[in-house]
Amino acid sequence: MVNNSLKKIGVIFLELLIRIAGREIIVPDTIVNVWIVVILLILFTFVVNSKIKKANAKEIPSNFLNIVELLVEASEGLVKTTMGPQNMSFSPYILTLIVFLLVANLFGLLGFSPPTSDYSVTFSLALITFVLTQYWKFKNSGNLFSYLKGYTEPMALLTPLNIIGDLANPISLSFRLFGNVMSGGIIMALIYEGAGFVAPVIAAPLHTYFDVFSGVLQTFIFTMLSMIFIGGREA
Repeated sequence: MVNNSLKKIGVIFLELLIRIAGREIIVPDTIVNVWIVVILLILFTFVVNSKIKKANAKEIPSNFLNIVELLVEASEGLVKTTMGPQNMSFSPYILTLIVFLLVANLFGLLGFSPPTSDYSVTFSLALITFVLTQYWKFKNSGNLFSYLKGYTEPMALLTPLNIIGDLANPISLSFRLFGNVMSGGIIMALIYEGAGFVAPVIAAPLHTYFDVFSGVLQTFIFTMLSMIFIGGREA
């Protein structure tokens, strides 16, 4: 019912059907939209790189480069404040995460299904954070023994809880983002399905909340939790 309602309000579904060795594989529209977002961001990086190479250090930078510089400085300041100056090497990852999530969460404004409304997407992002968290913990531990010993602190009886706590982080992180984005889409679909001709009037302010405010807020929350998980594992 949700998909039918979304189609009625003009949401674009770009599912792909791939045939391999006599088998049909359906690629969901949310995964296709991930590819679109990634391609757009790659093109954006080429544009930024080209403008930076052409920029003259003696001249005032363009408004476009000022915005890019402001974004980079903001992400570096956020990493420095949240994770500490010793973790500035994570700034490129955090900036990439911010830009990707912001574009993905707001993708619904263009008439597409937000990629983050697919749990496989949010879980993949959370899994990257989890791997970086464990890598940083292992690096700061110095060796495998110290890394494993960390799970026995402050006492050996808490080892199972420490392991479960680490494994729960990517699950909670991914479900939080997925649940908020997906629930917003479902609520809007139900409104368009049941409100009839007054739906556009009712839906207008709700789009502002679910598509814009919630999208930006969830980007901030996911990014902050990622930094806390990674930075908080330092020995």
